[in-house]
Amino acid sequence: MKKHTRVAKSIHWSFILLYSYGIFKQLDNISELEDNSLLIFEVIFASVFLAIVIMRYFYMRRFDNFLGAQVPVHRIHRLIGKTVHISMYLCLILLPLSGLIIAGLFTMGIKDGWMQDVALGLHEFSASLSYVLIATHVSAAIYSRIKGEGVWSAMVPVLKEDGPSKNEVVAKIAKFENEIYCRIDEFFNPKD
Repeated sequence: MKKHTRVAKSIHWSFILLYSYGIFKQLDNISELEDNSLLIFEVIFASVFLAIVIMRYFYMRRFDNFLGAQVPVHRIHRLIGKTVHISMYLCLILLPLSGLIIAGLFTMGIKDGWMQDVALGLHEFSASLSYVLIATHVSAAIYSRIKGEGVWSAMVPVLKEDGPSKNEVVAKIAKFENEIYCRIDEFFNPKD
């Protein structure tokens, strides 16, 4: 079975710590940026976060989203997985980028008004969307583990899979899921 490299696993799991730290240390109010040392820290943190996300994207894009899959993965399922991953990267780039815009506007004396409102709205939107996308990613990973596809074992160091689930309910759900992918595929690619 194919597995992710140690570097890929390290990048994946250490990024969780960086993201979590960013979420827990977030500012309650933009006026906190009056503290110049905090402003500098926020700019450095956002810049490092942004650089790591971009480096992670370029490193991880060479791996298949379904690396380690021991069962065939429908192309629609692959498309959905790739869409979620790309959306997460875009969101995680937008999050520090909008934070840097907020800081930049603040240092230029623009502490309120429509430009700051747009930057703050973009920042809040990307933060909220990141929660949804990460929850989707984690849920999909757990679902894949339940089905025993092998994708979980390629990235996660615990609860390794032994192959496709032999549970009848899980097998029926997986079959139903695949039928949905086939119907979606037929709808967009009719065979006349």
